Amino acid sequence: MKRRTTADLKRLIPLAVLALLLSLPYSTLRVPGVLDGAVNTPGSLQLLALCLLFAGLAVGYDLLFGRLGLMSFGHALYVALGAYGAELAMKNLHLPLAAAALLAIVIGAAVATVLGVISLKGVGKLGAVGFAMVTLAFAQAGSILVGRDPKTTGGEEGLPLSTEKVPAMFVGVVNTVNLYWLALAYLVVVCSVVWALVASPVGRTWQAVRDNERRAEVLGVNPFRYQLGAFVLAGTLGAAGGVVHLLVTAGATPQTTTADFTLALLVMVVLGGSGTRWGPVLGGVLYTLLDHRLGDFATSDSLAGLPAVLRVPLSQPLVLLGTLFVVVVYAVPGGLAALPERSYRTGRRRPVPLLRSRTERRSTAAP
Repeated sequence: MKRRTTADLKRLIPLAVLALLLSLPYSTLRVPGVLDGAVNTPGSLQLLALCLLFAGLAVGYDLLFGRLGLMSFGHALYVALGAYGAELAMKNLHLPLAAAALLAIVIGAAVATVLGVISLKGVGKLGAVGFAMVTLAFAQAGSILVGRDPKTTGGEEGLPLSTEKVPAMFVGVVNTVNLYWLALAYLVVVCSVVWALVASPVGRTWQAVRDNERRAEVLGVNPFRYQLGAFVLAGTLGAAGGVVHLLVTAGATPQTTTADFTLALLVMVVLGGSGTRWGPVLGGVLYTLLDHRLGDFATSDSLAGLPAVLRVPLSQPLVLLGTLFVVVVYAVPGGLAALPERSYRTGRRRPVPLLRSRTERRSTAAP
């Protein structure tokens, strides 16, 4: 009975979280230090939409890192393909948003298929390090291409959103709530796809390949096929996230093409807990909030009166984020998602007395 109750509660958690997220645009609650205004104000909804977007991107990235143990340094490439592909399709091909988004996602899936075959061949010959370096090389090539072609990609300034091809419901500060709904829908779709696959025989095969690839191959499993499928799916979800990123930020920016973007996703996954259901979601939301809040803190007047020894490091958000990351890795090895289980286990532990009383020893020795 207890097991059934626990299972039922776990099934209700996603519904409860979804109900909470659905209610946020109607809330006038103020969270000082986290949001600048009430939850339902455009500025707060914009930040919350970014949190949900990066949570979805982190879940897609964890499909490779947490489920298959593949550390890709080129995931940003597919996010950039989605953002730039959709914008260029609207700008140059004069396609509406829906058609441009579909085209960008298809291109992202096709590129992920080709580069996945090349990168995963490096796993067999050079191991995980080879895979990481090959994916990084492709991502760097894409970043250089975007930065050195200002005529097509806008160079370092990026491309503004072609609002004439976008439905009015996604344009303007007044419609920020619709961007929030869009980011929430993206998160729900990504989580539904990934969680369903992880719970299926495909997910169990991913786990077997991650634990021992050679043993899985001996049992008749083709690791390359399952790795490639996960790689293409992660790239496709990343391209879809790029389209959402284009709409939420009102433009395609070169920051989405850099290795730093992928490293941020990696930090989100590790911070929340790789290979877990809620870890990437928690990591994506927390990292995005801290990235924005620490940036405001770095430029605040409260740091002006501090000594240079404290003012200089505290004025760098990446230093603070890196410090937090190191603390979490050492203090909570499994990430934030492991905190409830660790607390539960700690609470159930009872101190074992080193010496038993004489009465207890007699009762134990009695036949």
